[in-house]
Amino acid sequence: MIASSVVLDEGVVIHHPDLVNLYGCKIGAGTRIGTFVEIQKNASVGRNCKISSHSFICEGVTLEDGVFVGHGVMFTNDLYPRAVAPDGTLIKDGDWSVVPTTVRKHASIGSNATIVAGITIGEGALIGAGAVVTKDVPAHATVAGVPAKVVGQANHMPLRQVLPGE
Repeated sequence: MIASSVVLDEGVVIHHPDLVNLYGCKIGAGTRIGTFVEIQKNASVGRNCKISSHSFICEGVTLEDGVFVGHGVMFTNDLYPRAVAPDGTLIKDGDWSVVPTTVRKHASIGSNATIVAGITIGEGALIGAGAVVTKDVPAHATVAGVPAKVVGQANHMPLRQVLPGE
């Protein structure tokens, strides 16, 4: 489902529009979105990104231009999630605060990575498949593991290369 509240810039490709859940978000020009992706309200995806199948981009997440999101990547937006308050009542939208996360341009996130709320992934960084990212990732770093740690420098894309539309 693509809600009427979604802003799709020119050239966005959604391979199976009936097999995604997009609402209240903004998707930049030239971005490609795979099947079974959910992008929530107040999330922003830049230009020329690729969001692979089964990924979840929640409220408060910003992906800058040229970001790659592998299959099954999960973002979070609450550091202390709860279903109910101490008195047992169901927690509602106004009972908690979104913790924003930013992924800087040209970063790549490997399949099945989990990105914990409140961090910044630096420009050109590479997140290894299956990593659990719990703290900021420096620009151009490669991180892997649980929790993710810097294991090298990302050399997957020359940063001087200009993507179409930039």
